[in-house]
Amino acid sequence: MALVALRRVVFVLAAMALAALAAWLFFVVVTVNGTTYLHFVQIGLLLLCCMWLSWGFNTALAGIFTPDRLPRPENRPASPDSRTAVLMPVYNEDVTAVFARVAAMFEELRRSPEFDRFDFYILSDSTKADNVALERRVYDDLVAELSAAGRLYYRHREQNIGRKAGNIADFVTNNGGAYDYMLILDADSLMRGETIVEMVGRMDEDPELALLQSQPLIIGRRTPFGRALQFSAALFSPIFSRGIAALQGREGPFWGHNAIIRVRAFAASCGLPTLPGKPPFGGHILSHDYVEAALLARAGYKVRVDPDLEGSFEEAPSNIIEYAKRDRRWCQGNLQHARLLPAPGLRIWSRISLVAGIMAYLASPIWLMFLIVSLLDPVLAPEPNYFPAGSLFPVFPQPETTKALLLLFGIFVLLLLPKTLIAFGSAFTERRKEFGGTGLVLAGATVELVLTSILAPIMMMFQSKAVYEILVGADAGWPSTDREDGHMPVSAAFRASWWMVLAGAVVLYATYTYAPDLMLWTLPIAIPLVTAPLMISLTGNPTLGDALKRLGLFVTPFEAHPEPVIRASAQWRQRLAALPANQRPETAAMERSEGLPDPI
Repeated sequence: MALVALRRVVFVLAAMALAALAAWLFFVVVTVNGTTYLHFVQIGLLLLCCMWLSWGFNTALAGIFTPDRLPRPENRPASPDSRTAVLMPVYNEDVTAVFARVAAMFEELRRSPEFDRFDFYILSDSTKADNVALERRVYDDLVAELSAAGRLYYRHREQNIGRKAGNIADFVTNNGGAYDYMLILDADSLMRGETIVEMVGRMDEDPELALLQSQPLIIGRRTPFGRALQFSAALFSPIFSRGIAALQGREGPFWGHNAIIRVRAFAASCGLPTLPGKPPFGGHILSHDYVEAALLARAGYKVRVDPDLEGSFEEAPSNIIEYAKRDRRWCQGNLQHARLLPAPGLRIWSRISLVAGIMAYLASPIWLMFLIVSLLDPVLAPEPNYFPAGSLFPVFPQPETTKALLLLFGIFVLLLLPKTLIAFGSAFTERRKEFGGTGLVLAGATVELVLTSILAPIMMMFQSKAVYEILVGADAGWPSTDREDGHMPVSAAFRASWWMVLAGAVVLYATYTYAPDLMLWTLPIAIPLVTAPLMISLTGNPTLGDALKRLGLFVTPFEAHPEPVIRASAQWRQRLAALPANQRPETAAMERSEGLPDPI
């Protein structure tokens, strides 16, 4: 623990030092010819932004320089008495897709000698009557197909109190006493059978370990946006997770799914309060995972992420609108954590993790405010005085070009260096074979960088809007996520982003009229906003994503060589959909093709 404490101190001090250096350089540059109150606002905002950039930068460096976990012994002593429940909470999801994933994992575990230690539960919180009816029919079919009576269970809650956290709590209250561990999944989760068995083995090894988190990687995406997400996750996420693991000590993360939990520890420690007041800051805690990890650590248990656990997968929204809808819910949940920071007994690193989760969403409006103040500065600046008092000769402005370029270079280093190092480290090692070779690794990383840079202003605006709505009291609710790769029409994209188009046009006009010298600096922000509907539509087009796939861009190991559990899930989906009892006049596919995404 002493080593972990030292790492944390160095990590935090390094982040603070990098942010302070950036703020000092900016102070020198903007105040060389005089100081205004806007300069101090700019400096404060930039300090917060650079602190957040430095945090991510240091996490990546910690991951790059931390070795992989040493191989564990193959002949681990078994604990035949421990039992595990595999939990799949669902909420108005694509029924056949969910049950197909359950079937694939069930079959994989059946081939393991540890199979008798596992039971599966589909925990439904669905509110749509047709979803519930179809869930019951598919469940009956699947039990028959798998001969899984007594091993595969289905339960539907009439009142989904507490959302997912309440769903899990209901299971723990009514069924948890029969199990030592519960493997919590999401409706889009898929895990290799041997990975599940390995996680149980690691829990058996360490009685103090209450929560073990795997690193879920994204699969199954077709659109350019979705393919970029899954390529980025496959290439970069394991390295960032190693950085998190290097600093976690006994207070690791919980990301809400693809994690195994000790049931008794959870039941004794993780009763969540209902926050006083109305949503969005009151009511049930939405981002319960961070809080549950903190409560387990407070109780003296270990919470840990093991990045070497492979074979853990999930899906993701395939377009920016669906991504932003999900992000809006997470934003509300993370901002709720501000009320929990003073909670008694929490470990320091748990509190820091809660702050980091809050900053993940506050960073966007802070950047936006910094950009607005920076544009206002030249407009509101006083007329230059070339003859200050007591001077017989003019004093002209002194440019601080060197320091300005150094600051700009430093920000680009914080943004780009980690991904660049990971990309080159992967392109020239054995890892390149998993992604199609050196050229495809570098090409994919370059295109991903360009794409995310173009989309960054759009994502900044969506997140800033979410924070604003929460601060003025708007509740996001709990909308279900559409994970299918349907086409994104420009009209639907425009309904969700017209206000960005207007904002981008205003920025261009104001800059051209009042601060033309800044035009080149505003174009990388304003142009993506003005063209937001087109960008959202193009990046949500599966046909364009298929073209990228034919070029070999964004290839991931799981796409080039699908694992057996991924192939089995796809086969089960077709098999379940073909069963006559599961057909209905209005299928989910028809609803998706006829409906349009809701504006956010």
